[in-house]
Amino acid sequence: MEKFTVHTGTAAPLRRSNVDTDQIIPAEYLKRVSRTGFADGLFKAWRDDPAFVLNQPRYDGATVLVTGTEFGVGSSREHAVWALQDQGFKAIVAPRFGDIFRNNALKGGLLPVELPTAAVEWLWDALEGDEPPAVTVDLAAREVRAGERTWAFPLDDFSRWRLMEGLDDIGLTLRHEADITAFEATRASWLPATQGA
Repeated sequence: MEKFTVHTGTAAPLRRSNVDTDQIIPAEYLKRVSRTGFADGLFKAWRDDPAFVLNQPRYDGATVLVTGTEFGVGSSREHAVWALQDQGFKAIVAPRFGDIFRNNALKGGLLPVELPTAAVEWLWDALEGDEPPAVTVDLAAREVRAGERTWAFPLDDFSRWRLMEGLDDIGLTLRHEADITAFEATRASWLPATQGA
């Protein structure tokens, strides 16, 4: 997993609330088990509309998505996180996230940033303006900056540390590889053992 400390990029304003995981990535795309190749299915039902925000050239290469409340509600699917990352997003800003989506995002290296509704609305207006500001998501300081504005956001210390270290669940386990190997070496040969790579 890629480390995340500070990211500055183009932000896209998605003025929609209650975006569920099926709208993020439809079920027909869930057959793949790799984490790549999902950008073509991201927001598939909306991509045929030329006015859809991600079809507008001014938001090409956007790496921050600013959306409405209850983003990522619905069924659990890691593919929703993978599709957003495959499109190039590093952070999603919303007033509130679906709990399962938020957990999947944190474990997968996509930063879910919770800001008050008033901050999200200010960002939407600024991003749709004539001179949209770059948006900086600073995980080290736990703040979002755009133009002259700064907002703090909450994130528990453990999730923040994992993201800054670039550690997913496998990475966390591999930090104890020497201990695991030593333990396996002392186990009786008739007991199950892990196989080395």
